[in-house]
Amino acid sequence: MSALTNTTPPRFEDIAAAAGRLKGFAVRTPLLEAPLLNAKLAGRLLVKPEMLQKTGSFKFRGAFNRLSLIPESQRAAGVVAYSSGNHAQGVACAAAMLGLPATIVMPADAPAIKIANTRAYGAEVVTYDRFGESREELGARIAAERGATIVRPYDDAGVIAGQGTIGLEIAEQAAELGASLDAVLVCCGGGGLVSGTALALSDRAPGVPVYAVEPAGFDDTARSLAGGSRVANDMSNRSICDALLAEKPGEITFELNRKLLKAGLVVTDAEAQTGMAYAFRYLKLVAEPGGAVALAAAVTGKIDLRGKTVAVVCSGGNVDQATFEAALAAAGEV
Repeated sequence: MSALTNTTPPRFEDIAAAAGRLKGFAVRTPLLEAPLLNAKLAGRLLVKPEMLQKTGSFKFRGAFNRLSLIPESQRAAGVVAYSSGNHAQGVACAAAMLGLPATIVMPADAPAIKIANTRAYGAEVVTYDRFGESREELGARIAAERGATIVRPYDDAGVIAGQGTIGLEIAEQAAELGASLDAVLVCCGGGGLVSGTALALSDRAPGVPVYAVEPAGFDDTARSLAGGSRVANDMSNRSICDALLAEKPGEITFELNRKLLKAGLVVTDAEAQTGMAYAFRYLKLVAEPGGAVALAAAVTGKIDLRGKTVAVVCSGGNVDQATFEAALAAAGEV
């Protein structure tokens, strides 16, 4: 796949090619389970911990694959990305590894750790008001001024293909564990992670239902799947799941998701905190709120796990200490 094909949906072959590019650069995160948690749920829960990925989230996969596709003649002009934090860090890290300048447009209210880490990778950070300004317009203006390549957070075939390597690994690792999957649950914002994962699984584990999981108030993919066309969120809504607050599904991602996904599931902020608590107690993992929604859906009964084997993706762990402590306190004993 060349850089010129990034406005059309990827194919499985593009995910396989992305896996080759990422080998030796991205972490092949494990597929974990906890006997005590399995006993509590009366099923087998397999957790893909992408907080153990470079930069603390799955976003590095898509960023590195997309940047690798930029022709040498265009690399000196650099890249521009917009993100609440995880895509920002993924692009910044990948750009540093590949020797490209990076400018990242981030909301001024993004978690301080995400802004600090993005700068630490060497990127220039430009902040904006997420409730009064358009990050797309600001990013497009900067890119036009500098001749830079825009790296979208999810609606880009190169990015989706990189995220899809998670689906390849889930299928491979489940087989290594002797597990036959009954369902896969994936966190969803703009839909790049779940569409890439579902595309990979459609080839490597055909017939296994894949669900998108979103926070309440930002369930645009669930509603779009139910209605058959893209619908937007009310952006005056609020959620602690800062990584998943997309306005509406991407064009490319929804084209894939409407064909590949079983349905969308929705969790409240309180349930996301419960997911964080489960990750910490049973798996010794630190998950950010948005990164815990798929696990939250599994442990709060959004689907029936009894007697089944279900895989969930924990998409990231870039959470500040105060938010994490508040989540554990709110969830109580789990």
